[in-house]
Amino acid sequence: MRLIDIKEIRGKILLLSGLHIGAGDTEMHIGGTDNPVIRHPHTQEPYIPGSSIKGKVRSLLELKSGIMSLTDGQPLQTSILKGLSGDQKSDAEKILKIFGASGSDKDDGSPLGPTRVSFSDCSLTDSWRKKAKDERLNLFEVKSENSINRVSGTAQNPRFTERVPSGTEFDFAVSLKILDEGEEDLFTYLLQGLRLLELDALGGSGSRGYGRIKFLFDGELKERYEEVNAF
Repeated sequence: MRLIDIKEIRGKILLLSGLHIGAGDTEMHIGGTDNPVIRHPHTQEPYIPGSSIKGKVRSLLELKSGIMSLTDGQPLQTSILKGLSGDQKSDAEKILKIFGASGSDKDDGSPLGPTRVSFSDCSLTDSWRKKAKDERLNLFEVKSENSINRVSGTAQNPRFTERVPSGTEFDFAVSLKILDEGEEDLFTYLLQGLRLLELDALGGSGSRGYGRIKFLFDGELKERYEEVNAF
């Protein structure tokens, strides 16, 4: 096994709807929101953790492969390969090669090698940061929500969720190690995972319209991405 290439995917993420990736705060502040979004500790600007994108793309590929029903919702591990065959085994091996497996997972003898992919955290693009400053655009919004009593028809249980507004742009970068000849299909498979993410949602509350995104690429990468089908 030898490193023969590192392929890069660079572009932008455009938010088509408000995005909420939680900061994990456990304290409530007077006048604050119930669910603040994650912020960079130095700039206090919103960003998208690479781990959030990696986890969602992996879970969508596992769901598409049909393997998720065999793992009880847990991340795919090499131990399940023995019970797979055909397309399912091929998909499982691609997922494990790209995204890796737990260090405690027992190796079943398959020459999968180390994790191939590396997602970067996504910061605001320079152009969007300048536009927001020049036009005095907000980097955050607070969306109020509630539930409706089915009998009385009245609103109850109000909550306030912070989001990054639609239209915001982030830089996006991911690299993929190619360790052997014939691994070109891993690159295409990763692009397919990004396609699935566009059809689904990133972050929390996707079923309520949050987290719709679009990947923006240029040149040959744009052409290749547009040729890839999610299914």
